[in-house]
Amino acid sequence: MEPLASRMRPKSFKDVYGQDHLLSKDGVLTKMLEKKKYLSFILYGPPGTGKTTIANLFSYSSGLDTYFFNASTDNKAKLKDILDMTAYHNVLIVVDEIHRMKTDIQDYLLPFLESGKAVMIGLTTLNPYQSINLAIRSRCHLYEIKSLSDEDIKSAILAAIPYLDNEVILTDDAVSAIIRASNHEIRSALNILESASLVVDDGKKITSNIIRKLAGKPQLSLDDHEDHYYEMLSALQKSIRGSDVDASLHYLARLITLGDLEVIVRRLIVIAYEDIGLANPTMGGKVLQAMQTAKMLGFPEARIPLSVAVVDMALSPKSNTAMVALDKALEDFSAGIAGPIPKHIDNKYLRTNPDAYRYPHNDVGSLNSEQYLPENLFGVSYYNPKQESVYEKALFERKKLIDQIKGYKKKESK
Repeated sequence: MEPLASRMRPKSFKDVYGQDHLLSKDGVLTKMLEKKKYLSFILYGPPGTGKTTIANLFSYSSGLDTYFFNASTDNKAKLKDILDMTAYHNVLIVVDEIHRMKTDIQDYLLPFLESGKAVMIGLTTLNPYQSINLAIRSRCHLYEIKSLSDEDIKSAILAAIPYLDNEVILTDDAVSAIIRASNHEIRSALNILESASLVVDDGKKITSNIIRKLAGKPQLSLDDHEDHYYEMLSALQKSIRGSDVDASLHYLARLITLGDLEVIVRRLIVIAYEDIGLANPTMGGKVLQAMQTAKMLGFPEARIPLSVAVVDMALSPKSNTAMVALDKALEDFSAGIAGPIPKHIDNKYLRTNPDAYRYPHNDVGSLNSEQYLPENLFGVSYYNPKQESVYEKALFERKKLIDQIKGYKKKESK
């Protein structure tokens, strides 16, 4: 019998959850199909978010002869066999794990992409700006497949209930438990739902206790309204940010009891940089090392490095100034507040006027009065250090000296 997840596989773009920016009636992939203008593109995003499904739907709707190539396991000879087909007609190649594509294979593929004889859909879980060769990246459009929200998973679960083999009642708490246990993957959520439907009789309720049992989670009621996993992660971060070490340990204990080490690790690394940052700049490395150790050990021993990291972070000085500074810069650029790169640091200008660049290491203290912001942003101050820790106080004094030498007069970002 066909599994529920297979029966619920999207038949068209409208059945895909969470990717309206690409698949709605005005989405770029929809428009490509509508206008029969097929461009090469790379889909990137977390596992289980629908990259392969979207590629398959695009292939089916385009009508192009489609070939599948795995950059991790397939070789150049297979790619050559595929591209030989372009002598007769255009082809669509779906390249899985494109970040693993070897240079010689890329070099062979590039002319076919440039001529349009081959259209490529690349799939990767990694950031293509960091993991994919520029030669390939510059010939493709990059489209992010977004993480699925709780509402996306909930919609998929509720849509699947009529397709179960028996009639069941799914409680709200059970839906929440499936969402948490699925790791935000629709296939996992549907598999859990299908398993749960097998252990209850017709007309009976599927409860959160049944879901936790099937998902291998402890059957614990961690607060009055079930375990609210994401609220506890937030409570842990707020407790560390608020320097309450005992509360931090309390919420860590509740999270450890649920046993999802990967989620705890990711959140603690974020906290190290978001909330402690430049007040204690060695903390990021220390927490990363502790988290790597925790993952290597696994539970129950993982609780030991977790405890060390949480105590250290809770009692550490706090600063979010670096994150706030970057967010201001991002906000300005998104609002169109930018300008041309000054000539004395623009490589295009320096190729013919190399003496225009003043090398700071030749100046006393490696400092000079050169200005590097676009002219219309001169004087904008994004980074404003706190003076509550020894390290950031030193950064404050250093920045004040640099501003004096460069003649900056502080002007707030717009």
